[in-house]
Amino acid sequence: MADARRTARALLDRQGRTYAEEAGIRLADRPGPLYQLLVLTTLLSTRIRASVAVAAARELFAAGYRTPQAMEASGWQERVDALGRGHYRRYDERTATMLGAGARLCLDRWHGDLRRLHREAGGNPPALRRLLTEFPGIGPTGADIFLREAQQVWPDVRPYADRRTLAGAKRLGLPANPDGLAGLVGGGDFGRFASALVRVALGEESAGEVNRTAVAR
Repeated sequence: MADARRTARALLDRQGRTYAEEAGIRLADRPGPLYQLLVLTTLLSTRIRASVAVAAARELFAAGYRTPQAMEASGWQERVDALGRGHYRRYDERTATMLGAGARLCLDRWHGDLRRLHREAGGNPPALRRLLTEFPGIGPTGADIFLREAQQVWPDVRPYADRRTLAGAKRLGLPANPDGLAGLVGGGDFGRFASALVRVALGEESAGEVNRTAVAR
C-alpha cells in the first residue's frame, strides 16, 4: 500500500490539473462553472484529442460564452468561428449546433443551474448519468467525464472512477476499483487523481516515468 501511495503522489505531482482547470474553469458548485464544465464535456465527447477540446473550450469562454444565456444568444457562425480558433474543425459545425441546443435545454429544464439537476438526482451517480445524457452530444462516456470532474465540488459523487480512470490505474499497477483508489489519496484530491489517471490511459503521461518518479522518492 505504501508503494501505491507513493505512485499516486508522484502522479499527482506530475499531472495535478483536472481538464476543467486546464480549460480555465474555476470549478465550484455554482451555475456558471458547472455550465462551463458541461461545455467542456460536450467538446471532449467527440473523437478528438483532449488538448484540442480544451483549447476550443478556452476560445469559447474567451468569446464570452460562459453561461447558457450567452451561449444561446451567440450566433451559430460565431460558435463555429470560436471552435475553429481552437483548431476544433472536424466537428465544428455539428458541435456548434449541439452547444446551442444544450444551452436551451439547460435554460428550459434547469433554469440555467445544473445544481438543480444534481438535486433532482439526489446526488446518485446512475441518476445523474441518465440526466446528463439528455444533453445533445453527451452520451455515457460524456456523462462519465462530467461526473469525474464534478466530484471535486459534488463530494456525494466521490469516489467516481470511470472506465478510462480504471484503465490508467491498471497501467500503473494500482487498484482497478474506485474504493481501492480512494484509499491512496485524500478525498479532496480524488478528482485530480482520477483525471491524472485518465492522462495515463490516453498516453498523455507515461506510466513508466510515473513509476520511476515514485521509486526515486
